[in-house]
Amino acid sequence: MRRDVFQAIADPTRRAIIGLVAGRGMTPNAIAEHFDTTRQAVSKHLRILTECQLLEQTHSGREIYYQLNIVKMKEVDKWLEQFRKIWENRFNELDHILLTLKTKKDEQ
Repeated sequence: MRRDVFQAIADPTRRAIIGLVAGRGMTPNAIAEHFDTTRQAVSKHLRILTECQLLEQTHSGREIYYQLNIVKMKEVDKWLEQFRKIWENRFNELDHILLTLKTKKDEQ
């Protein structure tokens, strides 16, 4: 089953998992130690993140390591960039309006 990336990152636990593995690959047990939940619940979150390709699995001996899929995260960032630009423009317009109001007030 192919999952939606944005549904996956909507969950705070999954966002926290992404934050944990962003710096280095981690085993499921190491990830689970950071949460006050069952290992099974963490495994479900890992499966969802893997299905939507935000995490990748690598094997080292008998251990499985999860790491961030940078390419997929760049796709998410690229999509968000359009909204970032819109909000930056709105804030710049607001700054301009506030500066104009302040200048008029100072002139009075």
